[in-house]
Amino acid sequence: MLYRRSLRSEFLIKLTIAMAILVFITSSSLYIYIRLSNNYELESNLYKNASFLLKDYDKLPDILKNKRDYLKNRLNIEAKIGRVGNSHYQPNYFKIVKKDKKYFLKGFFPYNFKNQTYLILSQDITRQILLEQKLYKAVVFINIISLIVIIIYAFIISTMLTKPIKFVSKKIIEMSESSLKKIDTEKLPLEFEPLGKSINNLINKIENYIYYQKELFIGAAHELKTPLAVMKIKSQVALIKKNTTNQNLKDAINQNIESINTLNNTIESILAYGRSEGAQFDKKIDIDIVEFLNIIIQEHEIMAIKEDKFIIKDFKLRTLTINIQPSLFRVIIQNLLQNALRFTPNKEYISVSLFKCHNNIVVRVKNYGVTLSSDIDVFAPFKRSSNSPGTGLGLFLANSAALTLNAKLSIKNQANNRGVVASLVLPIDDEKKK
Repeated sequence: MLYRRSLRSEFLIKLTIAMAILVFITSSSLYIYIRLSNNYELESNLYKNASFLLKDYDKLPDILKNKRDYLKNRLNIEAKIGRVGNSHYQPNYFKIVKKDKKYFLKGFFPYNFKNQTYLILSQDITRQILLEQKLYKAVVFINIISLIVIIIYAFIISTMLTKPIKFVSKKIIEMSESSLKKIDTEKLPLEFEPLGKSINNLINKIENYIYYQKELFIGAAHELKTPLAVMKIKSQVALIKKNTTNQNLKDAINQNIESINTLNNTIESILAYGRSEGAQFDKKIDIDIVEFLNIIIQEHEIMAIKEDKFIIKDFKLRTLTINIQPSLFRVIIQNLLQNALRFTPNKEYISVSLFKCHNNIVVRVKNYGVTLSSDIDVFAPFKRSSNSPGTGLGLFLANSAALTLNAKLSIKNQANNRGVVASLVLPIDDEKKK
């Protein structure tokens, strides 16, 4: 089994490492700067003293002999002229040596090239070196303390960050089909408010889905039971009649055939819903939505002409390529056009418009016929008006497909109460080309 770090532990590790590196770099840089500055100052002083002594080049041996005590007691410098074991004569250079637990800074300044001799100045810098060592220990101690503080700080920050996630996770775990409680976004930090709203939107979709699924099952049972009951009664009546004639039997059979046709229509609608549910898993592809909508309209224009009706197009776009599941889009438009044709009187027209609004495209289908009853949920399964010959699953299928596409489908009466307007608002975040 692979080891998986939690988000919190991963955050702790990354923040600790980042802050530790930052503290280490900062403190080390400060230590190096102080040390280099101190060494530079010591070397500069030693160089100044050497320059002062070398001014009297010819008298330098006598000066060093006569002023030895002065240089040692007042300037803390020991000076001599000597050779160095190097094979090449070098310009000014410095080095630190340790002798009897003391540290000395030695400067070597060329004196006589012919004799390969140097003016050698030596200064006791033990106090400065010990100070640097104390500074180094202080830096190490500060780094350790800082690391501990960083770990505690990271733990507190990670606790604050994961608390809202735990709150949301707990709310989701407590949910069930019968208890879908929305998350109170007021209790979340501002950064997590979009997440809470997204989850609440998902809960709304799940609630609607569960509600319509229950309605579908109840409606399907009712729609299938009623024709079966009629068939049974008609058959029983035909059997118990004493003077049953061939005409009576023929009438009973014809009525049963009508009931069977009703059953077939209902079953076909349920199968269409099943196919629509399967289409939700279709892969998204890039299509020209304008061209695709034109194709669907052309398929229905023949039906419209046959019924002495016609379709008017009002497209504000010439081309628009989007990433979508075309089968679901087809389900929506087909149902809207079929409903519009069904409720539009002869010699009237249906208007189909397409335009862009912000980051959405809008498809609007208008008809000028029967209006909707205000007490009917048109998106509920098997809900239909009294004058509708359909099974009542068309708009239910269309709305389910719209929800899958993250689109919004609305149907309402027109302002003048003369017909219905259906609008599909489809996001185009995956827009490829205008």
